[in-house]
Amino acid sequence: MQAYDLRGLGILVLEKHLLIRKLLTDVFSEFGVPTVQSTPDPDVAWTMFCNFPVDIILCDWTEGLDGMEFLTRVRQDPESTNPFVPVVICTANTELRHVCTARDTGMTEYLAKPVSALTIYGRICALVENNRPFIRVSDFFGPDRRRHQMDRNSGGDRRRQLH
Repeated sequence: MQAYDLRGLGILVLEKHLLIRKLLTDVFSEFGVPTVQSTPDPDVAWTMFCNFPVDIILCDWTEGLDGMEFLTRVRQDPESTNPFVPVVICTANTELRHVCTARDTGMTEYLAKPVSALTIYGRICALVENNRPFIRVSDFFGPDRRRHQMDRNSGGDRRRQLH
């Protein structure tokens, strides 16, 4: 796995459970990330997102914390300071329907709980190494959901790329 210098990142963690928030904050601190803000409250997370530089969001999705609502707000709200920010959904919801819902809402990566420092770092590497363009189609705005390059001359479904 590639080694990256993460000392310039600002990370926002929206996580319901205090212990997991603390674990994630400690992991990022060990990675050298200087700024990790965390909260269990989506409204506080929104304020943090709008007022501080955020390079990556880790967002929980569980009973009592609607990560999909927060993700939609980040991607679609006219007040969003960076609708292109990478959002990693970190959840115990691992059924295919959950992954598809998160994908269709605009998540960048998906991380199934329980997590380890290695899996978290792997998702950060994926964000760096697989930077996908953003697209807007009907009511969807987010990273291109296609993981493989398609032949642009094939007449297949081509969407306007935004980033």
